[in-house]
Amino acid sequence: MKMSLKKEMFDRKNILVVGDVMLDKYWFGDSERISPEAPVPIVKMDRVDQRLGGAGNVALNIANLGVRTSLLAVVGNDEAGSCIRELLERGNITSLLESDSTVSTTVKLRVVARNQQLLRCDFESPLREESLIQHLNVYKKEINGADGIVFSDYAKGGLSHIALMIKEANRLGIPVFIDPKGSNYDKYENATVITPNKKELADVVGKWTNEEQLTEHAQNLRNSLNIKYLLLTRSEEGMTLFSDSGKLTIPTEAKEVYDVSGAGDTVIASLSAAFCAGFSIEDSIVFANVAAGIVVGKVGTAPVTFDEIQKSISSNRFA
Repeated sequence: MKMSLKKEMFDRKNILVVGDVMLDKYWFGDSERISPEAPVPIVKMDRVDQRLGGAGNVALNIANLGVRTSLLAVVGNDEAGSCIRELLERGNITSLLESDSTVSTTVKLRVVARNQQLLRCDFESPLREESLIQHLNVYKKEINGADGIVFSDYAKGGLSHIALMIKEANRLGIPVFIDPKGSNYDKYENATVITPNKKELADVVGKWTNEEQLTEHAQNLRNSLNIKYLLLTRSEEGMTLFSDSGKLTIPTEAKEVYDVSGAGDTVIASLSAAFCAGFSIEDSIVFANVAAGIVVGKVGTAPVTFDEIQKSISSNRFA
């Protein structure tokens, strides 16, 4: 794998991220005793943090690599929605957010003590069809000029029209990258790359007992849906790419794992950025694997920078 890793390659590209955006809230504190009211830890809070989550975290990871990034999603007309807009502006991400006063912006609240997540509370509401139609109309306008489309599916309803969106991208010859969710992958037909983890893939094709079964299941799924590449993320086992060329497994880069929150976001973000910058699919996976190894060593959803990846990539991978 010999490719020059230059930031200028990323600076010239445009990627549109579409999907389920959310606000990740963190309450950080310390816990030294158990509550007398119930067998749960008491956490003394000392810091609150708010970050882009879901498709927002994907967009932030792409933007941090220098790629010109836009985010299309639906949020509520509420405090969380306003916070997401501010975070997008701060992250140099073009906001294409659609506001719907009848819904609540999705929020994930995590309580963290001593680098361990103790509790997560989710706040969300279903999206209206009227908002999704407008969402689709904006997409058809904004897709022109994009070098790649990333769909971040968190099963919150923001990608109800994804089949039509993929069709439009294919018509224009724009590569499509999907972080999937749920057991129905028919809606992802004709995608360029999908990146399920082990559980997500097993929910679709069934469990496997050996590598031969895994390869058969993955290739059958890929071929039946006309998906060019299926990248299976396998935690401590690394990543495996399935394509017309066969199977390629790359071992994990993670040294220490503190938090896997957002690791899937980092994979799809760095993979799409590298591929759109001109990397081969194999080099794009190496790039994404290094990025994922960095992010799991951080607490919570946190983006990876180009400099961090460049520092971690050994000289025998990239010239």
